[in-house]
Amino acid sequence: MSAAVVIDPDAFLDTERGRVWTPERNAEAWRLALAALRAALAADSVERLVVVCGLQGAGKSTWIARQRPQLGRVYFDAALPGRRHRTPILAIARACGVAAEAVWIRAPLAVALEGNRRRAADRQVPEESIRSVDRLFEPPSRAEGFAAVRIVDATSRAG
Repeated sequence: MSAAVVIDPDAFLDTERGRVWTPERNAEAWRLALAALRAALAADSVERLVVVCGLQGAGKSTWIARQRPQLGRVYFDAALPGRRHRTPILAIARACGVAAEAVWIRAPLAVALEGNRRRAADRQVPEESIRSVDRLFEPPSRAEGFAAVRIVDATSRAG
């Protein structure tokens, strides 16, 4: 693996007409994303999985894009509001013998909603979905199985 890999389940929703979401397409996108994660972590050169989570519109993809490319890094970019949402990802990392760290892009709801409004129309998430993730969000912890947890305050945009 020559550079960092980013796996974002939403990318599997992209079509020639833009991003299209249906419950069926979303389930398939997650199946494909987890398969891509298994394949990426199976590479001998992968040293770390970085699970970047937080509200939609908080700046997860932007934070990943600003990271210095590092060999052996795989980034998983998704809201992942609860431990139960992160468990399958951590199980894949464990099975592949790859350490996983969490990066929580912590954003107030108003910041995430504004970030979402600035997205292209086909990439905007329904406001109620963001509000739901905000209500459900459980900060990631080492107790889940992460080797480290880092909190990035989205209001400061510090990398």
